[in-house]
Amino acid sequence: MLARGLCRGVAVWLMVCVATARAALVAEPEPLPLQQVADNIWFVQGQAALGAPANRNFISNAGFIVTPDGVVVVDALGSPALARALLASIRSVTRQPVRWVVVTHYHADHVYGLQVFKDLGATVIARQEGREYLNSDTAQRRLEASRQELAPWVDAQTRLVPADRWLDADTTLTVGGERLLLRHVGPAHTAEDLAVFVERNRVLFAGDLVFRGRVPYVGTADSQAWITALTGLIDLKPAVIVPGHGALSREPLADLTLTRDYLQYLRRSMAEAAANLEPFEDAYARTDWSAFEHLPLFGVANRINAYNTYLLMEQAGR
Repeated sequence: MLARGLCRGVAVWLMVCVATARAALVAEPEPLPLQQVADNIWFVQGQAALGAPANRNFISNAGFIVTPDGVVVVDALGSPALARALLASIRSVTRQPVRWVVVTHYHADHVYGLQVFKDLGATVIARQEGREYLNSDTAQRRLEASRQELAPWVDAQTRLVPADRWLDADTTLTVGGERLLLRHVGPAHTAEDLAVFVERNRVLFAGDLVFRGRVPYVGTADSQAWITALTGLIDLKPAVIVPGHGALSREPLADLTLTRDYLQYLRRSMAEAAANLEPFEDAYARTDWSAFEHLPLFGVANRINAYNTYLLMEQAGR
């Protein structure tokens, strides 16, 4: 009887949680907390966590630039509900329409909100390399999985949105007198990595090339190309960096260097192990991770980062 009562109580609690979430979906969205970057630039900061229904997949950053001719948004967050909340934040600053959305890369936590801005008439810009992923079985499977894992925030109405303008070269987007340099910095985190540099304020939207104050997710990325891309961003001499994840950086050299140092250490340590035919588990246990193990998400990301890098270095040595 006690067990049956507990089960009934849990079931009622789950029903209340689902009902609350569904009510939030149709309610007027609460604006996301804004952080001002410069006189006409703001961003919202996602949590240092994995995507889950409890956080609406709010695990990445997005920002926007306000000009006399409209708003430019950089990335669209990880669910339509979040994009609507971001739009509410924009409306708290300006009534200018959103004219453009620049996609730094086509990962789920950055693009599942695109449809909200597209439906308002915004023009979506991305690098042409994003087409391959967008049209892949991998992207479709990821969306199907997200509809299960992130419900009700990602559901059957959530769709993948292609760019209206696929870039095949570095481009300057001029809006309301603001010059935005759109730089291809991939293949690095992804093949289509795109950085946005606001020339007047020297503000750099770095996408997921920079994970400030946390371990990046490397996956199967070309880490050597990523290191080269970070060097290129350092050469821009930004005054401020809005990273794809983590807090605003007003010490851009230090934060660019942290990500670059982590990637270099991964490659160096795993290359040595692969060259010596040392089994991965032994190499991982032997490696001194003390310089990075204090960083958020180290426990979640570091082992898989190391393993993928080990396989990459093993293949390169053949």
